[in-house]
Amino acid sequence: MSSSDAPTETLASRAGAAFAAYQAGDRHRLAELVELLTPLLWHTVRAQRVGHDQAEDIVQTTWLRLVHHADSIQDSRAVLAWLIVTAKRESWRVVKETRRSQPLPEADDGGDLPDSTMDGPESVALASAEGRVIWRHIESLPERCRSLLRVVAFSDRPDYASVAQALGMPVGSIGPTRGRCLAKLRLLLDADPHWGIS
Repeated sequence: MSSSDAPTETLASRAGAAFAAYQAGDRHRLAELVELLTPLLWHTVRAQRVGHDQAEDIVQTTWLRLVHHADSIQDSRAVLAWLIVTAKRESWRVVKETRRSQPLPEADDGGDLPDSTMDGPESVALASAEGRVIWRHIESLPERCRSLLRVVAFSDRPDYASVAQALGMPVGSIGPTRGRCLAKLRLLLDADPHWGIS
């Protein structure tokens, strides 16, 4: 079998191997798991319309829950799915509590809303003028495109099965949807007079 025929190691398989080692007593492998999966968890949480500070808390809570429930996960290959589901459920819980505790704004002019493109890992991209233009246009895309591009943009080699699970999309629709979203973004950028100006 040639190297091109060798199976590609997926994010899920790498996570499963690190978690299996952690379950077997190699406690240092948890740090590897955290480094590997935190970007995906972060964007899974942010896709649920959770603010930056709340997202940090939710991701941390998700990792703490994994530590407390590590022994109950029978198949180490399921750790990625377990983390995504836990992060989503915690996000939904926080969003529900926040909606209950905050009064509705008097006017919906958007003036008092925080700029969601300015917090979190995205702020690195916004440091440049081109980054600001890109993120402004990404924020104008439909929610499905925003969520997908955020998750895919911050993964070295996105595992479509993991992305599909994180976003609740069929695996087969990830590639075509990504292509359509990038085409929409390209049209917006081409029409923007500020794009490409250094």
